[in-house]
Amino acid sequence: MTNHHQPINQSKRTAIIDILRGWALFGVAVGNYSGFQHIGIPNKTKNSILSEVLHNFDQFFLAGKSWTLLTILFGYGFAILINNVKSKGRNPVLFFSWRMLLLFVFAFINSLFWFGDILRDYAFLGLILLFFSRSSAKTLGYISAILILAVPFIMVYVKGFSPEKISVLTNPEYLKLYHSGNWLDFFKFNLTASFYEQIIVPGYAITAHIVMLACMLFGVLLQKIDFFNRLNEMKKILKYVLIFSIPFLALLGLSFYFAVNNKIGFIKFFHPYFWLIISIMLPIASGICLLYINGKLKTIFTYFSACGKMTLTNYIFQNILGAFIFSGIGLGIGNTMPYWFYFSLAVFVFIIQLFISKWWLSKYNYGPIEWLWRSASYRELFPFKKPTENNIPIETNTQIAK
Repeated sequence: MTNHHQPINQSKRTAIIDILRGWALFGVAVGNYSGFQHIGIPNKTKNSILSEVLHNFDQFFLAGKSWTLLTILFGYGFAILINNVKSKGRNPVLFFSWRMLLLFVFAFINSLFWFGDILRDYAFLGLILLFFSRSSAKTLGYISAILILAVPFIMVYVKGFSPEKISVLTNPEYLKLYHSGNWLDFFKFNLTASFYEQIIVPGYAITAHIVMLACMLFGVLLQKIDFFNRLNEMKKILKYVLIFSIPFLALLGLSFYFAVNNKIGFIKFFHPYFWLIISIMLPIASGICLLYINGKLKTIFTYFSACGKMTLTNYIFQNILGAFIFSGIGLGIGNTMPYWFYFSLAVFVFIIQLFISKWWLSKYNYGPIEWLWRSASYRELFPFKKPTENNIPIETNTQIAK
């Protein structure tokens, strides 16, 4: 086993990346579990005050902000991996293409349990990222900015497309598959919903993918300038983003709210929804970075970091567990519960994952799916379990010391 395939020593990892991944994964859990409430014939039950408060919290702090942040971090990780692969003398295009093909496999498995899978989008856009791997930070900044500036216009234009809409999530015929308790029926439901609710929907297939690509390119840019390893130097920038974004958010949010409710003309050709999403996500991420470099919440961040190291395992596990709780192959709760139940369950599952992740990584080098993906990517088995103190080879001790 060659040393360059050994897991990265904790001291050499950029901890804030894993912490941000952990936070983003929390938002994804809330979003996905809340999504189960939309599978079924719509209920007319009135939400409680608690449900309204939690729903507003989700919409303002988490919805959309989590997957955009996770997408930026995917681009950052892509750039690190490309550099590492190049330094080991491998062909980065062949290596990463194979790695994305493997991610497609994980995406398909995940899509069997949850129609809202995002892994297939990452696998597809990851291949496109290869065309930008040699671009300068300046070029990446220009392209990312142009895409984001164009999104409000593209969003309105794409809305003009009107393909035949099949509402799989509320159609009684499809819902029979969801509630049948038969695994093949359940898989068929999710794959069908994936196709009709996302893959062929122009708003998702075009607009959301442009936003994802812009976020990934921005993530590559951040790696090019080594942003997360220079957080102390970037402290003023982080503060400016956090402070000056508040009045901008207030102005943008109020303008958007007023325009939508009063049907102001510019909404017909300019829809700033994703601007609002990104302008909230960036100060949240900046705030987390400031807390980290100021040494705050150390214990909490330790757990978030562990969870972030196992993002793929935790994400897929969340969806499989949700399938067993809400669909006919498990408890069959469906959309019968108030919003606060779905939100609280997501929080509970995520907290459990925080503890399990920290415990797991005290004994193993990787999360189980991370280990499988890495081993398949390099086509060799990596040491899965951490060696005990009494069984560490001398050369390993030397390597860690370095």
